Amino acid sequence: MTWNIDIANVTKRFGPRLVLNEVSVSIQSGETVALLGPSGGGKSTLLRCLNGLNTFDAGEIRIGEHVLQPGNHAADLQAVRRVFGMVFQDFQLFPHLSVLDNVIEAPIQVLGWPRAKAVERAEPLLKRVGMAGHLHAYPGQLSGGQKQRVAIARALAMEPRGLLCDEITSALDPELKHEVLEVLEDLKRDGLTLILVTHEMGFARKAADRVVVLCDGKILEDGPPAQVLEQPRTERMKMFLQRVLG
Repeated sequence: MTWNIDIANVTKRFGPRLVLNEVSVSIQSGETVALLGPSGGGKSTLLRCLNGLNTFDAGEIRIGEHVLQPGNHAADLQAVRRVFGMVFQDFQLFPHLSVLDNVIEAPIQVLGWPRAKAVERAEPLLKRVGMAGHLHAYPGQLSGGQKQRVAIARALAMEPRGLLCDEITSALDPELKHEVLEVLEDLKRDGLTLILVTHEMGFARKAADRVVVLCDGKILEDGPPAQVLEQPRTERMKMFLQRVLG
């Protein structure tokens, strides 16, 4: 099965504020898409709608065979969360659990795996993200970059078809950002679908297949990185790039 994402006329309000205004976009299985745009443009809200963490008011989201609509039942949301893991800006690791226990918690609790099977899955994932030497450390003993790599391993432990990443490098210094972005580039080579809300223009240019720009709740630009970042079609996008790049 392919796990294409089709977003059709999705609208989301927070009170009187229109955050997503009939947003429509399709993402192919295996694509890496960078979501760019000014703060408050709707990027993180769209990502959270894809994972069922935010409801939306109108429209439809299809992820493979699963459909999200306003008023979806819990079973639909759980199915979608199994397909696409979410990685957050603030890591959201359990502070009282070790690195290993953070990664195996969901496979045991959600998938019903025995601990031995969950550990067998977790250990190579932690090795892959460069955290094999920290299995028994606690989040409070880790740097921000290390915490984020554990968070990525935790998402991968659920064997998703893709990852939704919400500003996962914004709180990190440049060296630690590089560590995390290297992990994402490695996952891209595996064919995972990656959707990243980011301000990292270099990563978007280098690793993304497409750049989608959200501004004022609407899609402002959508195309290959070279076109969107170097030859934007709209004056609003030119202004955004001038502010971001200086």
